Amino acid sequence: MPQGNKILFHVYYKQWMLLYKKGAIRRITYDKYRQTLKHLRMLKPDLRLCDLNRQTYQELLNDYAQNHEKQTVMDFHHQLKASILDALEEGLLTIDPTRKVVVKGVVTQHHKTKFLNQQQLTKLLAQFTLDEHISWDYFFLLIAKTGLRFSEALGITPDDFDLSRLTVSINKTWDYKTSSGAFALTKNRASIRKVPVDWQVAMQFAQLIKDKPKDQPIFVLPGQKIYNATANDRLERYCSRAGIPAISVHGLRHTHASLLLYAGVSIGSVARRLGHSNMNTTQRTYLHVIQELENQDTDKIMRYLTTLM
Repeated sequence: MPQGNKILFHVYYKQWMLLYKKGAIRRITYDKYRQTLKHLRMLKPDLRLCDLNRQTYQELLNDYAQNHEKQTVMDFHHQLKASILDALEEGLLTIDPTRKVVVKGVVTQHHKTKFLNQQQLTKLLAQFTLDEHISWDYFFLLIAKTGLRFSEALGITPDDFDLSRLTVSINKTWDYKTSSGAFALTKNRASIRKVPVDWQVAMQFAQLIKDKPKDQPIFVLPGQKIYNATANDRLERYCSRAGIPAISVHGLRHTHASLLLYAGVSIGSVARRLGHSNMNTTQRTYLHVIQELENQDTDKIMRYLTTLM
């Protein structure tokens, strides 16, 4: 990696990306870093590493935020910050320009619902046809009950189920974005996990997988091309039929996590179940739920303190 701090920021970021990220993360994740590089090069082509300070970095984020939502800006910031902190550790920077940064973003008026409440989820589950054949309905059910990612659920094989211990092992994904499809790595090391399932799900899948090839994905037929949009369209039709807000398949994952938090499950347990690399990701993603629960805790604290008289 080039040493001088007069190097252009986007050049340093590209070198950092190639050195630390390429080959270490999934292709789909690496593509997000490439998109960040593309925007960095477009927004600040002449910004040198030595010119990075709180003001120039804030200006960069503000420019990006003009036509991106706040969460997208947050992701952009986190990817850039990782490289900046390495530059700081290498002595190429003397201060952290990301300190006390303000993340902004455009507000979308018609934003799709991210998760359902328990009553809405119950109505959605009632729309599924759960017979003796593998279908998208079972795919949706598994994600609703486990919080798996789309690619993780696609990668599930019969061998991944341990029905005696009521768990499903997540140790790979299905790369549905390639033309032929193939098994791929998990998002990160924390994503390799065993997720407990309830006995109803275990009984249902025990019947479904008993005659299936042990090492082949149960939701993908040989040579079949899978499209995320196909699954989302079907799920939205079910939501419409149930009279509830439309959510995406990823929204089922958010629903699963949110309901667990509302049920009193600890953030740490939810983070491990979702395969998050650390609890900060869980706290950031479900901040709205956590804040609501903290407000409820404050009420409980006040009621308890009034009894100490």
